[in-house]
Amino acid sequence: MSTFPEYIAQSEKQDGVRFSWNFWPSSRVANGMVVPVAALFTPLKERPDLPPIQYEPIFCNRATCKAVLNPLCRVDYRANPKLWACNFCYQKNQFPHTYAGFSEVNQPAELLPHFSTIEYVGQRGPQLPLVFLYVVDTCMDDEDLQALKESLQMSLSLLPPAALVGLITFGRMVQVHDLCCEGISKSYVFRGTKDVNGKQIQEMLGLTKESGRGSQPLSYRFLQLVQKVDMNLIELLGELQRDPWPVPQGKRPLRSLGVAISIAVDLLECTSLNTGARIMIFTGGPATQGPGMVVGDDLKMPIRSWHDVEKDSAKFVNKATKHYEALANRASSNGHIIDIYACALDQTGLLEMKCCSNHTGGYMVMANSFNTSLFKQTFQRVFTKDLQGEHLKMAFAGTLEIKTSKEIKVSGAIGPCVSLNAKGPCVSEVEIGIGGTCQWKICGLDHSTTLALYFEVVNQQNASISQGGRGAVQFVTQYQHSSGQRRIRVTTTARNWDAQIHNIAMSFDQEAAAILMARHAVYRADTERDPDILKWLDRQLIRLCQKFGDYHKDDPNSFRFSENFSLYPQFMFHLRRSPFLQVFNNSPDETSYYRHQFMRQGLTHSLIMIQPFLYAYSFNGPPEPVLLDSSSILPDRILLMDTFFQIVIYHGETISRWRQAGYQHMSEYENFKHLLQAPVDDIQELLQTRFPMPIYIDTQHGGSQARFLLSKVNPSQTHNNMYAWAQESGAPILTDDCSLQVFMDHLKKFTVSGAV
Repeated sequence: MSTFPEYIAQSEKQDGVRFSWNFWPSSRVANGMVVPVAALFTPLKERPDLPPIQYEPIFCNRATCKAVLNPLCRVDYRANPKLWACNFCYQKNQFPHTYAGFSEVNQPAELLPHFSTIEYVGQRGPQLPLVFLYVVDTCMDDEDLQALKESLQMSLSLLPPAALVGLITFGRMVQVHDLCCEGISKSYVFRGTKDVNGKQIQEMLGLTKESGRGSQPLSYRFLQLVQKVDMNLIELLGELQRDPWPVPQGKRPLRSLGVAISIAVDLLECTSLNTGARIMIFTGGPATQGPGMVVGDDLKMPIRSWHDVEKDSAKFVNKATKHYEALANRASSNGHIIDIYACALDQTGLLEMKCCSNHTGGYMVMANSFNTSLFKQTFQRVFTKDLQGEHLKMAFAGTLEIKTSKEIKVSGAIGPCVSLNAKGPCVSEVEIGIGGTCQWKICGLDHSTTLALYFEVVNQQNASISQGGRGAVQFVTQYQHSSGQRRIRVTTTARNWDAQIHNIAMSFDQEAAAILMARHAVYRADTERDPDILKWLDRQLIRLCQKFGDYHKDDPNSFRFSENFSLYPQFMFHLRRSPFLQVFNNSPDETSYYRHQFMRQGLTHSLIMIQPFLYAYSFNGPPEPVLLDSSSILPDRILLMDTFFQIVIYHGETISRWRQAGYQHMSEYENFKHLLQAPVDDIQELLQTRFPMPIYIDTQHGGSQARFLLSKVNPSQTHNNMYAWAQESGAPILTDDCSLQVFMDHLKKFTVSGAV
């Protein structure tokens, strides 16, 4: 085997898998290893070299197994007919007659090691159309509404011509637009103060006689083919006006957001059950009336803060959350996605609505206005096409099933999914995240959607594992491709069992482990609202140091960590300070948004969110990565920081003075002009490709937005010790937070003392 970093990189590139440990402990002693055996898995990892295979997979015949044929299976080529032994349950299975011509030198693709991940195109069932249902808020100012209408009109040109599209608008009332009427606008109006159930929606919209008589079903009045209705819908969107109901001074507009989402879910439930569909919600403010309201219409009543939520004095939170959770559960069981695009200066209720996107795999985008490039470009990137420019890079109505070797079981998953409550022999009694099942539904996923999956080693200490034995995990992802095809992607991977703790320690993937532990902590913070999450995280870190560190008891200076553990405490230090666990200075909506993004992104982006990248530009040489530390903030430097959510360009004090003096416009200072331009050029690709688009911040020493940089760097120099440092060695941070050095000193002290 190649070195572990190379092996890990290859596994991620080929299979979209990163395990916390790459040797697995051969007994339940693993439960004392602190970081569980767990994996970050990207089901639709982009593989240009992986053409889909035009036939169905072969499944194991055993009813309790049903694993898919893979390169780890043993094949008896001499038998007639040929046989293969399942590597999970050891059942012997016959190959179908279509495989009669293969041999040891002419193997089918699914037996080749290079195809440990393989994708099949389903040959049964019809190709299903995609559905896009726009739910549009009209309670916003004219400038915002105009910008939103233009973005929606643009999006119609990016949809597949064979897709179905529908439109619901809401303000004080909710309107379901009939798209069959030409020359005149027709809509069905619902009160925004009263929820209606699916049966009532069917009756009111005339969908109860849906029998397919004639050339089109009745639902086509509300869901029309894009190619047939695009010009009419562009015209209809252009004619949308602000909600006509007057808004008295000192009041918020009456916005029936909760009822609008409910009607959208009902409509698709009636017309497009188990068909790939997106409900795309565009709101410019919070729900202020009816089910799902999060604040009253009186402006004197501010929307809830974290203090209100923690003190249980937020009047509408619990009731609104239950309303949206019920809708999210229905949408996810129907296989439908709910996207939320919330653009307003104030909060819009993402805290209460987060389950709609989190449970269905939908997108959540937060911006100050629909008239910002952040929203416009992010929304345009939703409709990005694949490398061939044919199909959208999104998938629908997905399910993930996991098969495991008998020595290991599945504890749970954390990510944009819901449980399918499928019990089986590989389901562990120990639950982490969404557990108690080996199958999950992922209504919406793309090439970056990543789940955290946790396992438990159940092999008893005295139970033997054959020499060189390997534990295997198979991920079976079924989904509706944006072409309408049903596809099945199968990833089968294995790791060696080992009883030697030294070997297991050498296989530790600290980057994956940090993200997997962070996902667990953020999930608990989001679902339990446990104030002791930081203490739990600290205890886990201390236990890991005691288990795998090298030290003499009661001697902190003797503590040493091997190289593949050395960065882990640093990740935990930055995680403790991150907006995922620290709610101070963030609104409930901002925290919900940050956590939503963290729970669906892959390893690289997740690491950037926890510990941002920092690059320095100076006259001394090319750009170079520098420590995320206050000592890196020097007067003659430009710093570029990527937090995933923001791209910050910070000009040091001297650089800032020169820029204000206009030196960059003088021909004799051409090199200074190039220095100022270099970081701007370097971020263009990020600004053009990242989803969602980051906020671009250009600031300087003493600027108000310098806080974005100062709040992220390790405060090694503060106002308490600034006089101990030479002026040119960095910038002191005005904070009482402890530095990484102090954190490490305390960690070593607790580790060597035996405390937990």
